[in-house]
Amino acid sequence: MYFVNDKEFKCSVGVTLDIFNDKWKLSIIWHLLDNDKRFKELHQEISEITQKTLTVKLRELESKNIIHREVFPEVPPKVVYSLTPIGKKLRPVLESMFKWGIEYVEEFGTINGENACEIGKFNT
Repeated sequence: MYFVNDKEFKCSVGVTLDIFNDKWKLSIIWHLLDNDKRFKELHQEISEITQKTLTVKLRELESKNIIHREVFPEVPPKVVYSLTPIGKKLRPVLESMFKWGIEYVEEFGTINGENACEIGKFNT
């Protein structure tokens, strides 16, 4: 048995699925892999997400210790989001998903024009 975040799980896959239960969380983490970002930067990069949803997902990821929210005592307030050490460990998982997605499209679809994700994220 696994006990985490006030829940009990029979399998570690259940833990993972409980944390990453929607597409937005993984997208947020993807965009934080290269550097820390402010809310507006994240919202611009993930343009399909509403501000309300982004706020909710950032809070959920923060409560699970995947991201860190740092508030600077400035006027207006400056808030910066970054990955925690455990959040940074998701890099190889997301890179594998990125590569798999390209392979899937190459086999069953087409790639046209500019892509939203940069391959430069692998320069680490």
